[in-house]
Amino acid sequence: MSAFSNCAGWRGQRIASALLLCVCAGAALGADAGVQPASHVIIIEGMKYSPEVIEVNAGDTIVWSNKDAFPHTVTAENHRFDSKEIGSGRSWKFKATVRGVFPYICTFHPTMKGRLVVK
Repeated sequence: MSAFSNCAGWRGQRIASALLLCVCAGAALGADAGVQPASHVIIIEGMKYSPEVIEVNAGDTIVWSNKDAFPHTVTAENHRFDSKEIGSGRSWKFKATVRGVFPYICTFHPTMKGRLVVK
């Protein structure tokens, strides 16, 4: 075995080690980046939001589906989002882009309350 082939083998191992390190580092740094946005459904029925509290990730979509015989709204207390009227048998969707806690109500029925937590 010549000194050249020994050097080439060492260089190949070094390159392979560097590539492995890059792949591992990329996987560790991009662990959250690979999370795909999800869709969540909240049922409006019996004068309630079900579930009343939901935790989602930023980028997720939430769909409120009205199963009651009369209209409702999904209105954030800080006015960050407002569905306006959601008729019976209709739905409304919202993409959560800002992290935080967002209490909401139905403006037609203020005793109906929910909370959206965006992480």
